[in-house]
Amino acid sequence: MIKTFKIAVFDGDGIGPEIMRPTVALLESMASRSSAYSFEFETVPAGAAHYAQHGESLPEASLAIARGADAILLSAMGLPSVRYPDGTEISPQIEIRKALKLYAGVRPVRIAPGQPTPLALKGGQEVDFVLIRESTEGLFHSQGSRDVRDDQAAYETLKITRETSEKLFRFAFALAESRKAAGRGPGKVTCVDKANVFAAFAFFRKIFDEEAARHAGLTSDHAYVDATALWMVEKPWIFDVIVTENMFGDILSDLGAGLMGGLGLAPSADIGDDHAVFQPCHGSAPDIAGQGIANPFAMILSAAMMLDWLGASHGLPEMINDGKRLREAVEAAIADRNTVTRDLGGAASTAEAAAGIAARLV
Repeated sequence: MIKTFKIAVFDGDGIGPEIMRPTVALLESMASRSSAYSFEFETVPAGAAHYAQHGESLPEASLAIARGADAILLSAMGLPSVRYPDGTEISPQIEIRKALKLYAGVRPVRIAPGQPTPLALKGGQEVDFVLIRESTEGLFHSQGSRDVRDDQAAYETLKITRETSEKLFRFAFALAESRKAAGRGPGKVTCVDKANVFAAFAFFRKIFDEEAARHAGLTSDHAYVDATALWMVEKPWIFDVIVTENMFGDILSDLGAGLMGGLGLAPSADIGDDHAVFQPCHGSAPDIAGQGIANPFAMILSAAMMLDWLGASHGLPEMINDGKRLREAVEAAIADRNTVTRDLGGAASTAEAAAGIAARLV
C-alpha cells in the first residue's frame, strides 16, 4: 500500500522559488515511479517579501499547515532590504524551529570524489562528517528581545537547558551509531563548546558526558570551538559527528560549507521529536533572482535528506534508497562538471543543473 506524505512547501525569497520548483519536480518524478510512497505538496506563504506586503513574516495559518504536515521543505528566506523595526533580518525559519521545537540542526559535510574543494586532500583522506547544531536555545534564545539600554549597552542571553541538551545528545549518539552501522563513520561524537570559559558550556559538557556514558560501543571526546575551527581546515577527516550550541553551530556549519566548495552545496535539516524542516544553508541571493542561474543543488540535497528521514521514520526502505539515489545523482552531476552553475565554475542554468540530476535518476 502506498503511503502518501503531506509536505508543506515554503518557496522563500529571492532565488527561493527558482530552486524549489525543480526540487519538487524531482520528488514528484521519483514518487511517480514508487510503489511505496507519494506526495501531496501544499505551498504556504512566509518570508521577507510576504512581510513587506502584509506585515507578518510567518502567518499563523502557514505555521498551522506546517505543524500538520509530515515534513516541511523550506527554501532560502530573507531579503537584505527588508528588516524588522529593530534592524534584524526577517527569519521565519528560526520562528519555525522554535515553534515546532526542532532542536537538532543537522548539517552534513561531505566531499564526494571529484567534488572541488579548497582542501589539498591526499589519498585515503575522506571528509564525511555531520555537524549537529542545537537550533532552539543557545545564544539565539533571546532573539527579538532587543535589550538595548539607553543606547549605551546591549544584552543577549545564552540559554542551555538539560531537557533540550539531553534530547540533542541522544540524537547525536543515535546518528553516530547509525553511521557506524552503515560503514559511514567510526562511531565517534565530539562535543564542541567553550567550557573553559563559560559555566553554561561546562553544564552543556556535563550533560554530554552523562549521555556518552550510556554508549559503551561508541567513542566520545571534547573540543573547544576555536580549536575545532582550526581542525576542520587542517584535518577534517578526524570528525564523525560533531554536536554543539546554536551560535557555534551556525558559524561552523558555514565553515563546513566552505570545505565542500560553497553554500550552494550545503543542505540541512532541523529535526525535533515530531516535525522536521529541510532547507539549504545559503541565503536568498536577490542579486541573481529571476535570472535562472541559481544553484539548486543544496535545495535538492536537502530534499534527499527529507526522503531519508521520512523513510527511516516510517519504515520505508525504498524511500531511504531514493534519498541515497538522489544524493548520489547530485554528486555525480557535480563531478561531471558539465551541468554545474556559475558559482561552481560552470555555465549551466538552474533548469540545466536540475535536468542533469533528473537524467541520472531514470
